[in-house]
Amino acid sequence: MFTNPPDDVVRALLARRLNVAVVGCSPNPARDSHRIARLLLERGHRVFPVNPAAGPEILGQRVYGDLLAVPERVDMVDIFRRSDQVGPIVAAAIEKGVEAVWTQLGVIDEAAAELARQAGLTVIMDRCPAIEYPRLFGR
Repeated sequence: MFTNPPDDVVRALLARRLNVAVVGCSPNPARDSHRIARLLLERGHRVFPVNPAAGPEILGQRVYGDLLAVPERVDMVDIFRRSDQVGPIVAAAIEKGVEAVWTQLGVIDEAAAELARQAGLTVIMDRCPAIEYPRLFGR
């Protein structure tokens, strides 16, 4: 059964200025993916929205059709897709050389998590940055 890394690992990751690809980022401000992308921007991270069906920009950031199309280094992939779609995203993250993958609440893929861990990636699954920031940093 999957277990998330210890709090100190998650805290150290979130404390850095990261380049984050938000896969499944919605242009709709009412959607969680949009809200979390905004939170990550407000926390000082660079955000690369990934959504082949979205327009050219979300939150003033250029949108990419897939993870491999992002032309810059990506440190973390935050996945807002169904559990059955996580595997190919993790495979692309490994190919791109990403160091961490994060899946949102309710998104669990044990096989993809194991594949990512075997490739040396940090895996955080079934968690939300909007909950983890206050819990880990008190703000």
